[in-house]
Amino acid sequence: MKREDLIQKWLDHNLTSDELEAFKQLEDYDDLVKLSNGMQHFKAPEYNTSEALSNVMQHINTSKQPPQKKWLSIAMSIAAVFVISFGIYFFTINQDTLVNTQLAEKTTIELPDASSVALNSLSEITFNSHKWNKNRTVDLKGEAFFKVEKGSSFNVNTVYGTVTVYGTQFNVKQRESYFEVICYEGLVGVTYKGKETKLHAGESFLLLNGKLIEKEKELKTQPSWLNNESYFKSMPYKEVIAEFERQYDVNFHVINLDSSQLFTGSFTHNNIENALKSITLPLHLTYKKTDNTITLKRE
Repeated sequence: MKREDLIQKWLDHNLTSDELEAFKQLEDYDDLVKLSNGMQHFKAPEYNTSEALSNVMQHINTSKQPPQKKWLSIAMSIAAVFVISFGIYFFTINQDTLVNTQLAEKTTIELPDASSVALNSLSEITFNSHKWNKNRTVDLKGEAFFKVEKGSSFNVNTVYGTVTVYGTQFNVKQRESYFEVICYEGLVGVTYKGKETKLHAGESFLLLNGKLIEKEKELKTQPSWLNNESYFKSMPYKEVIAEFERQYDVNFHVINLDSSQLFTGSFTHNNIENALKSITLPLHLTYKKTDNTITLKRE
């Protein structure tokens, strides 16, 4: 088999055992293998294609091969460098950035355009920084507060719908049966089932158990969870204890309690005893804490 065919099949990982032995007999076998092995530990920002090409050319210039064979070696070695370089390029630009939080954890990140995202506990955001200038889009699971820099349209994708933004501050909360968008500044468009709803500052879009819920105008300038407090107004109690579990990494066991009853109130994120009193006393409930399990029952 011709030398160039062997190298091509090697690049395609398609050599038979006999062809592999023939490939190992090539004079520049070691250089080609070194390039391949180097890629296994590759980190995109540190890779220097020019340096790799220079090393290949230096090896070629010192080679003692006959002229015809030498130029064929040059062509194939350069081809190998470009194949690897293009592979690196396409691998890099298609890699997404994933940021997530665990139970009882919050974090804030800065996007490539200096927009910022604060993630509540047990939440996840995904975006592609290499394509950001052409496509300002993030995928969200959980809850996040966004401060978006002006520019092209900014989209937040959730399993329930898409939030389109035009330079603003807003909060998106997406849970198993709960989807809420609150606009704190600017203008937000929420697309749900093909229909877009425009939200101005103070306006909300709330979907609870598949039903749209009307809400009063929001007077706060940012969500309460940024200040380590969860606030609820006429929310099913099961949503309250679910949020409590996310913030404190605990599990609730409920006895003789209708978790669909509505609750208005709040609890702090930095004192579990005070938080438990805040969500039990108004409903005349008692609680018992055993390790990470909290048992609730009516008095």
